[in-house]
Amino acid sequence: MSRQRIVMKFGGTSVADTDRIKAVALRVKRETDAGHEVAVVVSAMAGVTNQLVAWTRAVATLHDAREYDAVVATGEQVTSGLLAIALQELGVPARSWFGWQIPVETDDAHGKARIRNIPTAELSRRMADGQVAVVAGFQGLGPDNRVTTLGRGGSDTSAVALAAALKADRCDIFTDVDGVYTTDPRIVAKARKLDKITYEEMLEMASLGAKVLQIRSVEMAMKHHVRLQVLSSFEDKPGTLVVDEDEIVEHEVVSGITYSRDEAKITLQRVPDRPGVAAAIFGPLADASINVDMIVQNVSEGGGTTDLTFTVTKGDLDRAMKVLGDRRGELNYKALVPDANVVKVSVIGMGMRSHAGVAQRMFKALSEKGINIQVISTSEIKVSVLIAEEYAELAVRSLHTAYGLDAA
Repeated sequence: MSRQRIVMKFGGTSVADTDRIKAVALRVKRETDAGHEVAVVVSAMAGVTNQLVAWTRAVATLHDAREYDAVVATGEQVTSGLLAIALQELGVPARSWFGWQIPVETDDAHGKARIRNIPTAELSRRMADGQVAVVAGFQGLGPDNRVTTLGRGGSDTSAVALAAALKADRCDIFTDVDGVYTTDPRIVAKARKLDKITYEEMLEMASLGAKVLQIRSVEMAMKHHVRLQVLSSFEDKPGTLVVDEDEIVEHEVVSGITYSRDEAKITLQRVPDRPGVAAAIFGPLADASINVDMIVQNVSEGGGTTDLTFTVTKGDLDRAMKVLGDRRGELNYKALVPDANVVKVSVIGMGMRSHAGVAQRMFKALSEKGINIQVISTSEIKVSVLIAEEYAELAVRSLHTAYGLDAA
């Protein structure tokens, strides 16, 4: 096998204690023994970041974001140092790198910084000499020379950005699942692990409830054509490759079924049906940073008024109700009806572009189970429906079977 340059990323559960860190070191050693150049990106030990965040909040509710980053970044620094020691103990040359030492250059948005550039000349030189670079994920260096953190999912983003900068052959994301499945295996026992999936499909899955990879890291991998592999840090078996569309010869019509319980529905009843009404409703919601997802409009029989239904996240429901409640006089609707007992179920697949009837099969499968569809939205590679929450698992199982995704 030819010499490859690999970035390996280990999340919090993979480095939860010193025994796990030693197991990670053995995993890394296997790659170096095979002659590969390796950089490792680590998260903080499971639970550590939450503890650090809790301490900053205990000292001051409204704290300086720069000092928050200084505290919270320490979790990854501990893990990177410990893993470097564990590798050295196995006879593998290694050193730890904090974000500021490379440096991982970011903007100045403390707590949610974005990576701008990663100079890799020194890292590359050392990796070529056989030294493993153990990099603290989730952190960088801002233009003000202060430590920054990258926000939720930041270590995945660090790993993909580093792989892109190093022009790595592959970026392996080790986690507590062994790949990407056709749906949640906890709901459908016959869910299958996918060998390969496209960036586009993974993006849809990540945004629609599958918590395997963070959206930002998939977007970055897609932009820079970084081949991702999702695999388990606890089991030694192949994972799922996330790749460019042209690497997959024959597309399944449907690759996966996802669901999201983080949905709430709002209906404005009997709104005057006139130009500008949608802007008057959705403009103030956008101004309040409330993201609206699915929208459906029904014109009433007599004309003149319309019912307008849309979805927001559960966390935004109360704020959205207040924004619209405050504008009742201006919008002139008859009633405002919230419903938090809904779930969004989605069917995803690149093959939908060239196959008709995907949505029809979805609607038929749900109607056969007596499940009423409240709202529908579609894109080029997905169809999503909103249904009552109590039918979530039944819907996912039925659709998984209807599209022939069940493992034999």
